[in-house]
Amino acid sequence: MALRLLFATPVLEASLTTHPSFENFRAELEAACRMLAAEDAAGRAWCKANGYGGYTSYASLDDLPTRASVFGELKTLLERQARAFAKDLAFDLKGGRLKLDSMWVNVLKPGAAHSGHIHPHSVISGTVYVATPPGASALKLEDPRLPLMMAAPPRLAEAPEAARPFVYLAPEPGTVLMWESWLRHEVPANRARTERISISFNVSWYGS
Repeated sequence: MALRLLFATPVLEASLTTHPSFENFRAELEAACRMLAAEDAAGRAWCKANGYGGYTSYASLDDLPTRASVFGELKTLLERQARAFAKDLAFDLKGGRLKLDSMWVNVLKPGAAHSGHIHPHSVISGTVYVATPPGASALKLEDPRLPLMMAAPPRLAEAPEAARPFVYLAPEPGTVLMWESWLRHEVPANRARTERISISFNVSWYGS
């Protein structure tokens, strides 16, 4: 008798700590994120109007890679990782290319959360973690089959990671996580005493 595990949901986990000047690079990213949070009045207004607990540039700025050179360097690194991930996913790009076409800052204040969602109109999505103080939220990933399980019994508490309905990934500063954009995910309440800072992004497929 054989057990075949089919229809996997790959998630790429990498780290920027291999960067030759990681601490300086991370500190520069954090400073740039905090600068935007302080100066982006439109972004702060959007957060207030939409109940976002902290700051995000998601709805206000679409030019981060040209706004600060450190974001441009990060974009180059992430596109390289996305191309490698696409090979692992066995994507047939048919002569096209993957391009990181959106990037935004998230500064989540203590007690704030980000409810479950997906990223439509993109192929690969992900997040880079810049500041993760003790108690900072993990990333909660949801089994995409969950709405179809109907009368299935719950899983054992000690079930292997691949069999759990939810998986929590606790990132460290410099962690990079990537997944296919249809994968539903959320950020539970930030239990840290200080802000959790991350940079999220979408990668799209441009045909030949």
